[in-house]
Amino acid sequence: MTAPFVVHFNPVAFKLGPLQVHWYGLMYLLGFALVAVLGEYRRRRGRLPVSRDALGDLFFYGMMGVIVGGRVWYMLFYYAGGIGWIWREPLALFKVWDGGMSFHGGLLGVVLAGWWWSRRHRLHPFDTIDFVAPLVPLGLGLGRLGNFINGELWGKPTDLPWAMIFPGSRDEDIALASGHPDLVQRLQQFDGLPRHPSQLYELALEGVVMFAVLWLVSLKPRPRYLISGLFALMYGCFRFAVEFVRVPDAQLGYLAWGWLTMGQVQSIPLIVLGLVLIVMSRRAPVLSLAA
Repeated sequence: MTAPFVVHFNPVAFKLGPLQVHWYGLMYLLGFALVAVLGEYRRRRGRLPVSRDALGDLFFYGMMGVIVGGRVWYMLFYYAGGIGWIWREPLALFKVWDGGMSFHGGLLGVVLAGWWWSRRHRLHPFDTIDFVAPLVPLGLGLGRLGNFINGELWGKPTDLPWAMIFPGSRDEDIALASGHPDLVQRLQQFDGLPRHPSQLYELALEGVVMFAVLWLVSLKPRPRYLISGLFALMYGCFRFAVEFVRVPDAQLGYLAWGWLTMGQVQSIPLIVLGLVLIVMSRRAPVLSLAA
């Protein structure tokens, strides 16, 4: 096996005086910007009958939904200290600089924001959600790129040709190699165990593939619920699959059978929801304009 690529980037993109601007934060900003630009492009093509200002409100509420929903969900289901933070350390909710965002919570936040905005503008909620769904993979993909640059959320050890070294996993590598001469040899040879770049798998699937499929399907007239259903189904399936080669969150580990992770548990409802929405779309009206 040739020497694998070492994922060792500076997480700080640049500095403005005492302020450090991190790549991960830039990925979020770039994602929001792309969603706004493409959303406005589609609005002008008649995909959603609202004004530019109204669409701007939708994206603002959606951005708040991502941040608030993602953070609260993480604290409820992933926080290392357990749910006891609510009464022991309630201010931990606001310590976003320590990391900790959940996609499933962010998705719920966006859906609730879109639902509320739709009621204000007298639109069917799923017309709004179908409009937004093809744009979300842009942010998803960039978020996974941010994870890769940070060298976090790495995969399991592998001998595949594209395996990579993540310096942050060294303590885990040493513990895993203990008592396994073959792993000890690889650890010494590469100064770390080559691992699946699971962030790039998710970038490809949740970002590139989902965006391409949803964008192409939404270009033609299609029934209500279809785009939302495809989004939920694809994300749930892709996330469930990648979790098999991704190391589970250290504070949670595996929940059952030595392989089931929290990410998989929370993706199952999305798969079911996606199938239900696709079935519902078969009896739903076909929109005259793609959204």
